[in-house]
Amino acid sequence: MRNARIFSLSVFLALLVYGGLGYALLPLAFFEGDLTRLAMLPERQFGWTRDQPAISPAWLQQSSMRDADVLVIGDSFSMGRVWQSTLTREGEHVRTEHWDNLRAVCSDLPGFLRQQGFQGRHVVLQVVERNLERVVRESMACTQTRYRRKHPVDGPQPTPAQQFKPDQIDDHSGRFSVGLRTWLHARELERKAQATDFSSWRITPDVRVSRVSNGCRLFSHHRCQEALFWAEDRAEDVPQGVAEDMARLAGRLPGLVVTWVVVPNKTTAYLYPEKSFWDRSEALLHAPNLLRMARHQIAQGTMDLYLGNNTHFSTEGYLLMGQAIRDAMQRAR
Repeated sequence: MRNARIFSLSVFLALLVYGGLGYALLPLAFFEGDLTRLAMLPERQFGWTRDQPAISPAWLQQSSMRDADVLVIGDSFSMGRVWQSTLTREGEHVRTEHWDNLRAVCSDLPGFLRQQGFQGRHVVLQVVERNLERVVRESMACTQTRYRRKHPVDGPQPTPAQQFKPDQIDDHSGRFSVGLRTWLHARELERKAQATDFSSWRITPDVRVSRVSNGCRLFSHHRCQEALFWAEDRAEDVPQGVAEDMARLAGRLPGLVVTWVVVPNKTTAYLYPEKSFWDRSEALLHAPNLLRMARHQIAQGTMDLYLGNNTHFSTEGYLLMGQAIRDAMQRAR
């Protein structure tokens, strides 16, 4: 009997300890940002806390190809249709397609668009800096458009969240092992960041934590002196010749007003801003200079232009991006 009681008590204590650990660690396995998820760092440290602007659902509507005034071919910076709201709220009908579906700016793209019923005048080619060389290279080599529905684009888009409260996460649906690893990463970061010469730590193959000058003026997350960045982003400028190839690709769309939009990597905006590609593409292509826009906002102390836990813009950042694109399109008319 005594052994049975000891065994029962041991099981009870083990379950109590495991339950307590689970209650504490499982919320750490919830990730709102793509970089916190890849780095396994807690949202309590890197989740944004400053409210973002509201976007009307009516401004996020997807137009059909036949009804569109503007065709956007873009990546994840365009799929939420947030920057496009600066156009739709002024009455423009916008159709957004993903690069994964169209693959490239192939030489037969004008005929393909006519077959799909596109009668608009404007085409926006949006690509993030880290993917630009690949998109341009594949486009230069492409002769035939083959539409593949790899990325759904026609469903309704949820409005972006206006608030996020990382201190109030009460989600216990994650994996215990992820929560434990997240806790260990947070402890290790705390130890490393105490060094007086700390500047950066590649915490996983995909993500690094870097100290940002005036970080607490620029980010609202609790650990605001540091932010998360894509680890493989380069300090080097976009190679010479890429802008010229972009001009050649725009020439494949006669009769259409083509606006190239290159979004600077978050790393470029905050850590490696001395790049001249955006000045060159602005002069050659009349493209919106999003690096200048980003650097101006950073100099002005705009908080959460890019989110600390994410590689993407905040809602406010997307709206500033949209204003720059709209201005470039108006100048081209």
